[in-house]
Amino acid sequence: MSPPVSAPPIPYKIAVLVYIWNDAGELLLLHRRKPPNQHLYSPIGGKLEQHLGESPYACALREAQEEIAVSLTLDDIRLVGMVSERAYASGSGQSHWLMFCFEVLRPLNFPARQIDEGQLEWHAPSKMADLPIPKTDREIIWPLVQKYSARSGGKDFFSVHIDCTDVEKYQITHEHPRFYP
Repeated sequence: MSPPVSAPPIPYKIAVLVYIWNDAGELLLLHRRKPPNQHLYSPIGGKLEQHLGESPYACALREAQEEIAVSLTLDDIRLVGMVSERAYASGSGQSHWLMFCFEVLRPLNFPARQIDEGQLEWHAPSKMADLPIPKTDREIIWPLVQKYSARSGGKDFFSVHIDCTDVEKYQITHEHPRFYP
């Protein structure tokens, strides 16, 4: 009798999301052309260069330079929150994710444009419900970013764990602040 075949481990990915607003109060979103979340909208961002020992802050600054050609400094960004997702499924398969959500503290103004990753577009936050965005972003991450953003007077940050094992009903644990209203 052969031993049971175990499933390969689910990869763990570490990334940043960078939320950017313009003077009109519109949010910059990327209509993604590539996985993960292909054909959906999300903030700019990307995976940490783990082999280089890159920090989440350095990654956010690098991604802003690469994706929107804007040089930012540590004084221009603020950590809004951390998100861990267990068994998040996308078109590229299942992954565990650890994401650091940053906001740019000053408005940035430039025209929408095409980049390698997809189409950069400005959207009114009130129109987010009309856009195809990942379920975790729509239901959990975006509301938390809005609440904890410096634009909303937020001074703290959030940390949330989302167990995506059951795609019909995510299990959400608010880790910080611990007592979420």
